[in-house]
Amino acid sequence: MWTTDDATALRRAGEILTPRVADILDVWYDFIGSTPHLVTIFRRPDGEPDGQYLERVRGRFEHWVIDVCTRAFDDQWLAYQEEIGLRHHPTKKNQTDGVASPARHVPMSDMLALIVPVTLTIRNFLEEGASESDEVEAMHQAWFKTVTVTLVLWARPYAGDLW
Repeated sequence: MWTTDDATALRRAGEILTPRVADILDVWYDFIGSTPHLVTIFRRPDGEPDGQYLERVRGRFEHWVIDVCTRAFDDQWLAYQEEIGLRHHPTKKNQTDGVASPARHVPMSDMLALIVPVTLTIRNFLEEGASESDEVEAMHQAWFKTVTVTLVLWARPYAGDLW
């Protein structure tokens, strides 16, 4: 279901989204911060949110938005998706940032459910940055497809031998 038209639309989406990536993350972090079971992933042992951890993850999340729109989906990109998945899984959760979060993994259900807000909220940014000749629907569909594939890849460590 991925076409060269999708790749073109996603590249154009990247031109619109890259300069707005901080604003996009503000929207997503507001959502995560207002959803108690999501923010628990970023808590310190004392139960308070770990601001430094949130900032480091935010930087990687911003980088992910840009990568999704601009990088070739090659073996190097695929290997990095595996690494991201492992960082959510008990295998590597908390190690990258050296944090002591009581959360030992990100529930796969939470990761997959984020497809919805990450996809729905991006449309406004695409519409705001689109020119008259841009096909916002095509960009939005390409974004949706890419986000879905990415989150499925992040879920691979959770599947073990069943993958």
